[in-house]
Amino acid sequence: MEEMTEQERQLVDWLADMNEDDAIDLARRMLLEEGANPLRVLELCRAGMDIVGKRFEEGEYFLPELVLAGEMLETIGAIAKPLITHAPGEEPKKLGRVLIGTVHGDLHDIGKNIVSFMLDINGFEVKDIGVDVPVQTFLKEIDAYKPDVIGLSGFLTLAFDAMKETIAAIDGAGLRGSTKIMIGGGQIDETVRSYTGADAFGTNAVDAVSLCKRWVGVAA
Repeated sequence: MEEMTEQERQLVDWLADMNEDDAIDLARRMLLEEGANPLRVLELCRAGMDIVGKRFEEGEYFLPELVLAGEMLETIGAIAKPLITHAPGEEPKKLGRVLIGTVHGDLHDIGKNIVSFMLDINGFEVKDIGVDVPVQTFLKEIDAYKPDVIGLSGFLTLAFDAMKETIAAIDGAGLRGSTKIMIGGGQIDETVRSYTGADAFGTNAVDAVSLCKRWVGVAA
């Protein structure tokens, strides 16, 4: 990420420190009064969320902080998204469909929300089916939505078994076909990817966007 101005650093700090009112006021002012680039503001939000994630891993933050961080992101996103401009008269064609959800037994949605958000602003049609999603719900949604990519999210280590179970069920129901499956969240690496049977894993939202672009044949 390029060098931050003092104001930008202030926004990241306030987001990371759970200073909700100040962070939202500053983001609103940057976007609506100062004409800041909305993608840049979203990038700052991501930087703030990265710090929140680290503090959570280190036991400094707990679930209520994660929930609040997600709410701040949603509020700022709602202001920033309509400001992302496309060429006049050009309604961007969606690159592909992504179905995303947090696997059963896991209630974390910050990472998932950030991934959904980043995919959305990068031109994908995203259907987010929430947290603690039972295997059967995934099967039903995949059958109805026919996604190009399925994203399974999970922050806790117990989510790895739920991911494995979900992917095995997708295979068993004959729903995998040409659909690619990516996993993300928490401590996910190649060993976990191999264990769950997913096609790939991402360590952050940028990875997820790159994977999806590659899979639908668009240069990342």
